[in-house]
Amino acid sequence: MKFLWPETLWLLFAVPVLVAVYVVLLRRRKKVALRYASLTIVKEAMGAGQSMRRHVPPLLILLALTTMFVAVGRPVAVVTLPTQHETVILAMDVSGSMRATDVKPNRLAASQAAAKAFIAEQPPTTRIGVVAFAATASLVQTPTLNREDIIASIDRFQPQRGTAIGSGIIVSLATLFPDAGIDVSKLLYGRDAWRSIPLDQAREPEKKDFKPVPPGSYNSAAIILLTDGQRTTGPDSLEAARMAADRGVRVFTVGVGTKDGETIGFGGWSMRVRLDEETLKNIANLTHGEYFYAGTATDLVKVYKMLNSRLVLEKKETEITALLSAAAAVMVLLAAALSLLWFNRIV
Repeated sequence: MKFLWPETLWLLFAVPVLVAVYVVLLRRRKKVALRYASLTIVKEAMGAGQSMRRHVPPLLILLALTTMFVAVGRPVAVVTLPTQHETVILAMDVSGSMRATDVKPNRLAASQAAAKAFIAEQPPTTRIGVVAFAATASLVQTPTLNREDIIASIDRFQPQRGTAIGSGIIVSLATLFPDAGIDVSKLLYGRDAWRSIPLDQAREPEKKDFKPVPPGSYNSAAIILLTDGQRTTGPDSLEAARMAADRGVRVFTVGVGTKDGETIGFGGWSMRVRLDEETLKNIANLTHGEYFYAGTATDLVKVYKMLNSRLVLEKKETEITALLSAAAAVMVLLAAALSLLWFNRIV
């Protein structure tokens, strides 16, 4: 725990002073009781139980004051809170390698089915957009609340050549930040599209007022990237991930396919396709997202369910001043109630 106003914590020095004052008052009261026999008799009649009870309300008041003194310092702690991402972008691989049948019936069909299950479980207030990427990437469904349109866009997927993971991330970011000055054409096609594109050289100068934010700090949106993880073209995947990190957007990556991979034929050629987990893990780490492995169609559905829970509950560094103030108020009310119940007066 840390404090935004740590200089106010000197108020806590008042706590031992208050304890000392309370002890002095008790001793003075004891002397008065010894001076008058009638009071001594009453004290004996009260018994040990009654004697202990009289300290409970003052103790609660002391705890309430201590809590309030801590609250004045504006404490900040890491807590798990419910979070609603207003927009989720599904960036899905439609490259030829997704035709591999190591995930039944094939990687693409399994990912489509799992994506639909994920969409069905999202709150109705969450907008969902869909980006499809192969040799390039395109927005096939703008973020919308209409679930039928989203599912229809996923059903229209057709396998294509090439795998440009970086392009999928960049188009997703341009969709989330349409006014951020992200020049998609320059980033995707500024150089030979069949070679690695250093984004630090290809980037179009963005708006002058753009300032990077801490990774994972943008809580209004998230990107879910589903791919077999073998980039063959387009911008560098990790450079694209850094763009997402600079904007605080988390990228949750899902690796599809078995680790041994499979040899597939497509359009008169054949290739060995294998899951590139290292790249997907690095993308997730850079953006403070999380990587999930899905080796079978069943695993893929489970992964989407896990993603759903992570999008709803997140650990955040949050100011808890209000929480401590409420706790102090409850203790004061409890002290007053017990005092009225036991002694017919408020301490």
